[in-house]
Amino acid sequence: MRYSGDHKAQTRQRIVEEAARRFRRDGVSATGLQVLMKALDLTHGGFYAHFKSKDELVEEALRHCAKEVDEVTSDSLSGDQPLATFIRRYLSKAHRAEPAQGCPLPTLSAELGQRGQASVVTDEVVSTRLAQIGSHLADEKHAALALSAMVGALMLSRSVADPQLSDRLLDETRASLLELAGADLPES
Repeated sequence: MRYSGDHKAQTRQRIVEEAARRFRRDGVSATGLQVLMKALDLTHGGFYAHFKSKDELVEEALRHCAKEVDEVTSDSLSGDQPLATFIRRYLSKAHRAEPAQGCPLPTLSAELGQRGQASVVTDEVVSTRLAQIGSHLADEKHAALALSAMVGALMLSRSVADPQLSDRLLDETRASLLELAGADLPES
């Protein structure tokens, strides 16, 4: 069977998109190549026609996640009280419930750091977020605090079994950050 000229590129993109979802949801270590490829009706051996290694796929998937998050973040950081809108969306129950669709930092940062495989893509994502957040704060030096609090609160809220504790982590962090941003507090 002959494939179109862009078939390989389309297949590679499908692998990247599925890996991005699974890495955000399950983590890198828990995402096996065989299971990933099977989910796409592809063979495990076929993976190596597209990538040299899983590490290469991780970098590509992180870039894909960063692009998706940039689009959502740019949308959030416009209009009235842009930082407040971003904080509310980030620290929402919807974002907590859908890690496969959200920010990769809560799932991947700790894992990549523990594996000794820090990523330049993560550097780019963090630097971009810090600049975006800092541009909306009265004191730009609080950007690292805000980003760290958001990522940490989301990570912790996903890791606890008690729903009330999970909500509390989001709610109290959101309220503190909204105060830091000088935003009105309603809309939890």
